[in-house]
Formats: sequence, C-alpha cells, structure tokens
Amino acid sequence: MIETRGLTKYYGPKMAISDVTFQVEKGEVLGFLGPNGAGKTTTMRILTCYLSPTRGSAQIAGFDIFEQPLEVRRRIGYLPENVPLYREMRVSRYLDFVAEVKGIGGRTSRRAQVGKAMESCGLLEVQERILGHLSKGYQQRVGLAQALLGEPAVLILDEPTVGLDPKQIIEIRQLIQALGRDRTVILSTHILHEVEMTCGRVIIINEGRIVAQDTPKNLTRRLQGGARVEVVVGGDAPPARVTKLLEALPGTLKVETLPPAGKGAARFLVESEVGRDLRPEIAEALVRDRVPLLSLREQDLTLEEIFIQTVNADDGKGVKAGA
Repeated sequence: MIETRGLTKYYGPKMAISDVTFQVEKGEVLGFLGPNGAGKTTTMRILTCYLSPTRGSAQIAGFDIFEQPLEVRRRIGYLPENVPLYREMRVSRYLDFVAEVKGIGGRTSRRAQVGKAMESCGLLEVQERILGHLSKGYQQRVGLAQALLGEPAVLILDEPTVGLDPKQIIEIRQLIQALGRDRTVILSTHILHEVEMTCGRVIIINEGRIVAQDTPKNLTRRLQGGARVEVVVGGDAPPARVTKLLEALPGTLKVETLPPAGKGAARFLVESEVGRDLRPEIAEALVRDRVPLLSLREQDLTLEEIFIQTVNADDGKGVKAGA
C-alpha cells in the first residue's frame, strides 16, 4: 500500500531525512517513532505530496508521488500536527466545506460522507457547535473526520494526541484503533506508550535516519539478548541474601533489585544467558532456601528501553532492524 525508497530531504545544507526506506501493508497500523526533530513530519509531508524529496521515491496504492500526486492525494487522509480548522465555522459546515474542496461530487453524496465521518468520530452531538468553542479533544476529532472524507485507503496522522489530556488521549487512541481495522495507518509520534498501545509495527527514526523497524516483540527479542525473569518473594528474607542466591545460579548474568511489590514482598529482575530459561532453577533454589516464592514470570523490554537502546546504538549510518 505504501512503499518508499531512499527518501532524502535537505533544507539548504541541512539534512532533514536520509535514505528513508520502508513498506506498509494494507490494513497495517505503523508507528513512526522518534524524538522531536528526528524527521517524522518531513517524511509525512513528502508522503502527502506537500513536500518534494531531494532524492528518492515513494508510491501510495501504486501511484507515484512525483508523477501522479493528485491520485495519491485522493487516496490519503492527512491529519497534520496542527489541525487545519476554521474556528469560526460550525462542525457540520466545516466538514461539508472540506468535502466540497476534496471534490466529493453531489450535495447528497457529500452529506452522506460528512454524516458517516461525524458518526465514526463521535461528533454527531456537537455538529452544530462552533469549532472555536470545542475542547481540544473534540477539535482533534474534527481533524480526524476531515481526514476520513473521501473514504481514503490510507490515513497519515502526525502527532494526533499532542497537547491532549489523558482522557482525550485514550479516546483518540481508541478511535485510531477502530479506524485502522479497514485502513492503512501511519501514526507519527514521540510518545512511546502511544505506539505500544496502538501499532502493530514500529519504525524508529533518529537524526533523519531509520535505525530500526519491526514489531515491538521482534525488536525485544533481538535487543534484550538473554531472557529476563521477574521474581517476587515474600517473607523476611533480606534482599541481599536473595540477590546472592540468584547470582549464584549457573547462567545468571545480572540480578537487579526492583521496587517492592507491596508490604512484605520483594522484587528482583534476573537476566540470564541467551537461550537459558532459569525459572525452574530459580524456583528450586528459593524453595530449598525456604524463601516464599510469590510469582515468577518472563519480562520483555519495554518500548522505552527498546527506543533508548536503539538510538544509543545508532552509529549515524542508520541500521534497519531485520536486515
């Protein structure tokens, strides 16, 4: 559905992105993750034909962004970081105006699409409200609704939850998940949790270069090396004693004391050699030493840890995970 090859953009002598290459399949929700200034917005603007790359190519639904930009735009719904609203207009009138600008033919057809977009985005109750009087969360919903007009196969959302409060973030996240069931979605963000909760695959970009791209699970498998096990014990066993016991197990690389799980419950993180599952040995050793074992479970890297490790490991050339 989306394919880019070697996208590079310079603003004068300054490089914004370099050799950005990736694919997004139909029905996939892709997280484009990176710090502010990493090149996310530049990539989004190139894909939506707002900017031309210095070199490289991209296709959307089989149409080239250079040779067929109008066909590309017909198949894209775009929500920029700053939502393009006319604050003095009412919700329904604004969406009708956008539908007309997009060339959705016939008043009846436009009304039907506007109604469907408002229903999908939960705007029916505020359709006669003035945009400038709406909360930021509802304004973001209106921005998503305008992106849906024309029934695009691809949605490109640039920082869709920026500036929202926690309740609004949850609402927009749920809406994006629903929209992604029958569309291809690229979600650009610098919020790690946003990608973790919404996207099936992630691209990490740093200083204009892709440094990793894969599912969070596959990135975890490659980056964490050995297995990690969280151990929770009860009783009055001193943490130093439990740490020493765990460190003595063959195959243990590292034991870290974690914040307590509650009163009378101590937590530890045990990292083992690659391919070594220490859970049976941990359980046997604790029972033998009469330390009450409350829980024992594998623990993957968080997306935040993946991001930090990947960016820190970037040598400036860009490393495509999976290559």
